Amino acid sequence: MTSTSRIYTGEPRGLVAPWAELLRVRVAVMVFLTGALGGWLATRDPSLGNLARCAEAAFYILLVTGSASILNQVIERDLDGLMERTKNRPLVTGEVSVLAAVVVASVMGVLGTAGLALSFNLLSAVLILATLLVYVAIYTPLKRVSTLNTVIGAVPGAAPVLIGYAALAGEIGPLGWALFATIFAWQFPHFMAIAWMYRKDYALAGHKMVPTEPGSEGAAGRYALLYSLSIVPVTLMPALSGLAGPTYVIGALVLGIMYIIPSYQFSREENLPNAKRLLLVSIIYLPALMALLFIDPVLRGV
Repeated sequence: MTSTSRIYTGEPRGLVAPWAELLRVRVAVMVFLTGALGGWLATRDPSLGNLARCAEAAFYILLVTGSASILNQVIERDLDGLMERTKNRPLVTGEVSVLAAVVVASVMGVLGTAGLALSFNLLSAVLILATLLVYVAIYTPLKRVSTLNTVIGAVPGAAPVLIGYAALAGEIGPLGWALFATIFAWQFPHFMAIAWMYRKDYALAGHKMVPTEPGSEGAAGRYALLYSLSIVPVTLMPALSGLAGPTYVIGALVLGIMYIIPSYQFSREENLPNAKRLLLVSIIYLPALMALLFIDPVLRGV
């Protein structure tokens, strides 16, 4: 029986819970915050009106990235059913129908793109549409073809902060690119830890991840270390451009070292404790760096 004909027989969870799961709430929160941060750093205007505009742009970005998340799960619903960590997703169990998911995702995508185009500028609308297409049309099918899917997937993963910046600034400046590069690099240690922890699941579903490939022992750790090292100079780009002060520099260096240490440990020995430690630090790292980016211009009165 295909996933399109499954009938949900579990305990009803109400209307909100299954859709929240489809939207991947924790990811959605991070998308909103990075999008809003990008807008704030483009303007550095602490007025309530500007903060509301940043939140509005972030909401439109969230709509489209949420659309991409749902469409991804529509396409991968049969593969998700093979993996322990995804076998209870709403589209796998039949709790949400494929038709409903496609309709909701389409509406979200249109509203988000139109919102950016009409309320902000065409540049941000084009960028968010490109993000959707890369995630759904390139990254999703590539997961079964090549380990390069991780690199491709990191592009839409880093896009919200760039789009938030473009929405408020009307252009992509050096700081916008620095923010994009930071989140792009951050994702690799984070995802290498996840991919290693769930490598058997990914292999069952036929996903091409670095740890699932023959002869890949140690590769996930090496990638994690390489990108954790690269993130230090990348995070210093705003300071080198005169766009960040000493508070940010010191904080970014400390956070960078904190990220390198578990990445190095994971590269020395790929095991569950090291993977979990790296994943935990990666989860702490990004919100902490975002807080620094927000606080630094406030402290400098810029």
